[in-house]
Amino acid sequence: MHRKTIVAANWKMNGDVSLINEMTDALNTISISENQQVIICPPAPYLGALTQANTNARVAVGAQNINEQLKGALTGEVSALMLKDLSVQYVIVGHSERRSLFAETSGLVADKAKQALAQGLTPIVCIGESEDEREQGQTEQVLSEQLAPVLSALDNDELTDVVFAYEPVWAIGTGKTASAEMAQQTHRFIREFIAATDSDAADKVAILYGGSVNAGNYQELFAQPDIDGGLIGGASLKVEEFKTICLAE
Repeated sequence: MHRKTIVAANWKMNGDVSLINEMTDALNTISISENQQVIICPPAPYLGALTQANTNARVAVGAQNINEQLKGALTGEVSALMLKDLSVQYVIVGHSERRSLFAETSGLVADKAKQALAQGLTPIVCIGESEDEREQGQTEQVLSEQLAPVLSALDNDELTDVVFAYEPVWAIGTGKTASAEMAQQTHRFIREFIAATDSDAADKVAILYGGSVNAGNYQELFAQPDIDGGLIGGASLKVEEFKTICLAE
């Protein structure tokens, strides 16, 4: 089955109004294939500015995190309802930095994904193993333990509304990248694991690769049968490089 290629930018705690203007100036004028979806996830304070500046129908706005609650006495938190109010369409949940630095569990990630879907947002659910875990042969075990709570929390008909992103922690921001063959093998495992819950959904769901994707390696990665695009960090802060990746077929 042919799935759309998704190119998602995760700016993390980087960027400013100037970058938003430069990026939208570059992307508003290009023709992005109907088989491709571009998503930009800036820091929360810039979501409104990006929504207003973006005029390309194939570029969507995403957030980097939400709280699992809709509202309440949760100082500093952002809800899915608030993002919906800003016309945000996607939200990253479970990024490895959230898991490691903010002690987010896979159960919490599942709750966030469920809340995002309830408000009409598409969650980009991140999973991935550390270098130690890979060297110890634990990759599949770790991914299974991260996926299972999400799959059990969602109804089967919700699965096709989720985007998954495999991000080997050892390749994030390090310049290291899993070989295309290694990444494909892991993506195939993820798809087969999802298929055990719903084979039809597994065939339709997008699985992105995140781990030092750049203009030099995206074509080989995206050409793999089970890699449906990328969750891109550092390269998404470079306007011309990100623009090049956005024109991938």
